[in-house]
Amino acid sequence: MPEHQKPHFPARPRRLELLFSNVRPFYFVTFNTYKRLPLLARPEIHETFHSFCIRAQEHNVAVGRYMIMPDHVHLFVALSPTGLTLSEWIQALKKVLGKQLLRLAEQKPHWQEGFFDHVLRNSESYGQKWDYVQMNPVRSGFCREAEDWLYQGEIVSVPF
Repeated sequence: MPEHQKPHFPARPRRLELLFSNVRPFYFVTFNTYKRLPLLARPEIHETFHSFCIRAQEHNVAVGRYMIMPDHVHLFVALSPTGLTLSEWIQALKKVLGKQLLRLAEQKPHWQEGFFDHVLRNSESYGQKWDYVQMNPVRSGFCREAEDWLYQGEIVSVPF
C-alpha cells in the first residue's frame, strides 16, 4: 500500500490527548543505594534532601510525603506536564545527595541504577502506599512507632 494511503494511528487517541493535556502526573517513587548500602539515614542527608525538595518547587515539582531509609528512599512527587521529566529530576536529586555523601567520606558508587515509579490514580492509592511506606522503619526494627522515625516528612501537601 502506498505511504499516502496508509491509515494514520496517533500514539494516543485525540480525545485522550485533550483529556490528559493538563494533568499533573503524581508518582510514587523508590530508589536504592548501590548494593543496598546503609548510607542515607543520617541528619546531613535528610537536610540535603529536604532543601533540594523545597527548591524543586521553583521548577514546578511538588514533593509530598517522603521516607528516607538507610538504603533507599520513598517519595511522592507531582511534576508539571511541561518542564523536567521524572527521570531528570531523580537524576538531579541523586547527584545532589551523592555530593553530600562524598563530603561525608562515602566513596562512589552511591546509587543502584534507575528507580521504580508508579503513577498514582486516586487518593486511595496514595493513602495505601503511604500506610505501607510509613511502616518501613517499624518493620525493619529501627523504631517502635512509625512517627518516631526521624527521616520522614512532607514538603508540601499534595491534595489528591
